[in-house]
Amino acid sequence: MPVLNEADAIVRTLGSLSAFRQRGVELVVVDGGSLDDTVRLAHEQGCVVVSAERGRARQMNAGAAQARGAVLLFLHADTELPYNADAQVLAAIGAGARWGRFDVRISGKAAMLPVVAALMNLRSRSSGIATGDQAIFVRRDAFEIVGGFPDQPLMEDIELSARLRRLYRPACLRAKVVTSGRRWETRGVWRTIFLMWRLRWRYWRGESAERLAQAYR
Repeated sequence: MPVLNEADAIVRTLGSLSAFRQRGVELVVVDGGSLDDTVRLAHEQGCVVVSAERGRARQMNAGAAQARGAVLLFLHADTELPYNADAQVLAAIGAGARWGRFDVRISGKAAMLPVVAALMNLRSRSSGIATGDQAIFVRRDAFEIVGGFPDQPLMEDIELSARLRRLYRPACLRAKVVTSGRRWETRGVWRTIFLMWRLRWRYWRGESAERLAQAYR
């Protein structure tokens, strides 16, 4: 779990993971230099916390290096897994999948958020590309074959998915993770939709992730 100044959300997220930890799932929190109480709160929850250079890709690669499991799952700090996510992931891997993702539901008050989530799930299922909001999971050997997350400031989840998809079909689990709609509600739902579609289009056209990160900010 990569974190950066997530004090407002991390206790709830970590609490939602307590049952998984009791069943033996290893949780590694990777801090990118938080200036709030994120690290203290994670320690108080009994989590392993490691530090890494800021950047979601770098933090997730650092977490993968720290983790001991043969299957990795990358979870955003504002996203909650379904209660039996561990069993579903292991079942998909046991059936031969090398990687996959969950469907997503977006929490929030905006009426368009269910539509946004439905379109995300449909696009992901048809394209084989996953976003970080969908809790990407992957066998460690497959993760290492593609070189982990690329060292780039944006679209690291899209790029990892594309590299994995060239080798293996993803397992598209219909169970839903629940992710916060704060990004859409803060920036405006339609504005965020159009922004992300433009950025993805520019990325597929070959524009650098660095330039796109500037546009995103």
